[in-house]
Amino acid sequence: MTGSESRLTGPVRVVGVGLLGTSIALGLRARGVDVILSDASPTNVRIAIDYGAGRSAGDADEPQLIVVCVPPDVTASVIVRELSAYPRAVVTDVASVKAPILRAVRAAGADVTRYVGSHPLAGREKGGPMSGRADLFLGRPWVVAGHPDISYQTAAAVDDLILDLGASLVEMTTEQHDSSVALTSHAPQVVSTLMARRLVSAPEAAVNLAGGGLRDVTRVASSDPGLWVQILGANAGATAEVLRGVRDDLDEVLAALSAAADAQEDDAATGAAPWRRTLAETLSGGNAGVARIPGKHGQDRRYAQLVVMVDDRPGELARLLTELGEDGVNLEDLRLEHSPGAQIGLAEIAVLPETLDTVTSALAARGWRIAG
Repeated sequence: MTGSESRLTGPVRVVGVGLLGTSIALGLRARGVDVILSDASPTNVRIAIDYGAGRSAGDADEPQLIVVCVPPDVTASVIVRELSAYPRAVVTDVASVKAPILRAVRAAGADVTRYVGSHPLAGREKGGPMSGRADLFLGRPWVVAGHPDISYQTAAAVDDLILDLGASLVEMTTEQHDSSVALTSHAPQVVSTLMARRLVSAPEAAVNLAGGGLRDVTRVASSDPGLWVQILGANAGATAEVLRGVRDDLDEVLAALSAAADAQEDDAATGAAPWRRTLAETLSGGNAGVARIPGKHGQDRRYAQLVVMVDDRPGELARLLTELGEDGVNLEDLRLEHSPGAQIGLAEIAVLPETLDTVTSALAARGWRIAG
């Protein structure tokens, strides 16, 4: 993006220089945009300025666009303040819920003809201005949640912002957005958290058996509780609807498992136990759901998995990736896991199914140990 001309014509004011705000600012600065930084913490502003994200606010500032990047519980009030302070600017925000914020801004009597909410589906495991990256949004979906009170011409500044940062613009209503993220983000956070809570009182011997499956399910459970209380509270209705469906499915599975535990020998002999069908249909439904998740370049396809044992010493993973490239292997995905109690790592690589045998043979010929 460096050196490319921006679609935006005026200064952009970024309010809140955490991860998203700083990343937006860095991406715009790479295009030569004049970025004005504001934050409740003067220290955060100074850090973001030191990282090249923009400059301090001045009394004569006339921003074309204002991007509000503050926690959800104060987003609406900050939007109202910014609309009042800068009557010529278009205002957007990046909060992960949209309908409640729009309602609150309207209820405050603010000029919603200059406000449209948006939400970039991007992030990192670390927050704060020091974690900001100019390329954070490249190729990521960025929702613009339109409403009848704002014109396409006015909202174009938000579209320009998204395109400048290399994101993929997605148009939705506020209600469509909130129901969608309830399914794809907010309910999964709760499910992951509940599963991780089971580990708190689990025996040490059991926890030591943790593998890829448990790590995958609980990965997002380490998210910031304070932030997620705000997100879940703001999108409570839509998230509860998804979780009620999960609860109903779980009740069916529990009934099937109870029946399986109580099954007698004659049930197994006849093969007529209904619980088998319930479990099979549930698991098959999960397969069908996973197949709908967009993969690499938006493709809905499954890849073959190959697990390679990698010695835990400097340069070994780099050597594996280099040799895959030398053999002409297009790596579709990569996941790393350390083997407990052993000085090796397990690199699970995903390749096209038709190349699996060739890749396996090539790696074996180079001396790599294939674990699965």
